[in-house]
Amino acid sequence: MVLQQRRARTGRLAVVAAAVAVSAALAAGTGFAVGTVPFTEPPDPASATPVPPAPVTVASDAPPAPQKPGVTASDVPSAPQTPSAAPALTAPPALQPPAPAGPSSSAAAPATPAPGTESPAFGAFLDSGSRGVARIRKLSRWLGNADLRVGHTYLPGDRWSNIEGAPGFLETWARWRKAKDDRMFVLNVPLQERNEEGVSDDEVRSLLRQGAAGDFDHHFRTLAERLVALGVPDTVLVLGWEMNGSTYTHRCGPDPEAWKTYWNRIVTAMRSVPGQQFRFDFTPSRGLDAVAWTQCYPGDDTVDIIGMDAYDQPRGLSFDEQVKEPLGLQTHVEFARLHNKPISYPEWGLFRNGDNVEYMRRMLAWMDEHKPLYNTVTDYCPHGVWQCPANPGSSRAYRSALFGRADEPATPPVPSVPPAPTGLPAVSPATGCSPPRVGDWVEGGLGNGLCLPPDWRSWTR
Repeated sequence: MVLQQRRARTGRLAVVAAAVAVSAALAAGTGFAVGTVPFTEPPDPASATPVPPAPVTVASDAPPAPQKPGVTASDVPSAPQTPSAAPALTAPPALQPPAPAGPSSSAAAPATPAPGTESPAFGAFLDSGSRGVARIRKLSRWLGNADLRVGHTYLPGDRWSNIEGAPGFLETWARWRKAKDDRMFVLNVPLQERNEEGVSDDEVRSLLRQGAAGDFDHHFRTLAERLVALGVPDTVLVLGWEMNGSTYTHRCGPDPEAWKTYWNRIVTAMRSVPGQQFRFDFTPSRGLDAVAWTQCYPGDDTVDIIGMDAYDQPRGLSFDEQVKEPLGLQTHVEFARLHNKPISYPEWGLFRNGDNVEYMRRMLAWMDEHKPLYNTVTDYCPHGVWQCPANPGSSRAYRSALFGRADEPATPPVPSVPPAPTGLPAVSPATGCSPPRVGDWVEGGLGNGLCLPPDWRSWTR
């Protein structure tokens, strides 16, 4: 099996870092940094009318433009380096039922419902900061007031002070979570600083061993204390996601045993905080990557959910092949069942195969069948369906499947075809030019004049 085509998510790191800076500025007062202008959230779109049994025309909800990466040198990490010695790929071992696990080390943590017994929860990653929170309501309107119960964001992995939960960054998300009892806050947590800076395998190995020895426990205890103090002690924490790949400094491949020990120390440290009710989500990327993700599994006592990031890649791989490939979607479901854990899909969406309506329909049907605890589509280009105008067919399929959905999966009436989202400008046929979204502050300074070739996104993916 060819290695998955990995993408360096330097764009998301820049977005998260910018969101932290904005949150800190807002927390400090009403002033703004020199050289910037305050942003204003786009006005609320017209509310979509829920579709009755008889066909009606649905009002269009054009999404706001997503906040894209800043272009300052401090925001853009260096390109990831190719690992010096990638582990040799071997066929994954046959799945065996695990030994009976002892009681959880967290008396305060609630019992995780058995897969399929809880109403499905879904949402989208819309932006890392306060804009992501505001757009949940707007996406809900576009989906006929569907109940988006999941809010999803990422802590930046640039420095430890941000991994601890920078002041001002989490408050808006905590307010959203506490507004309704049935909401779920999902937070991706990097396990190392400089997480997307192409750190060598040798240095990663050394860092993992430091983590396994307890050198970084205090950072995660601080994060846990902040989440409890904010009133979100039941946050779902996606620690060290896509650890089976080669992109992140928190990857597992250079020393799987040290990685597993490090994970267990983190969970133990966070569970030691009084009042916590965290759930910990182990989430590799789908398929064979730099290392088999089963080699990184840290054990049932410190894992509450087994997730999978499942993008439509590599190019030419059908959905059936994504199900059946080694360590693919079917293996994920079977592995979770053997370990008596619910599943999740924290990241999924379009990618290497463009506007692939077949993938969109089949992935939605797969989740309806296997009932993950939650799923959140990655909604920015090239993956998304609401903020990305490049995928109109998949946008219609997603909207049709989820329009008006509340709790139990159902086949909803098909809404009329909405116009293509206008959040991002299309490529100009005359100039072959694609104006990227680089954030309101930068665009204000440039006069909206920045323009790149249509394939510019492939430069960092």
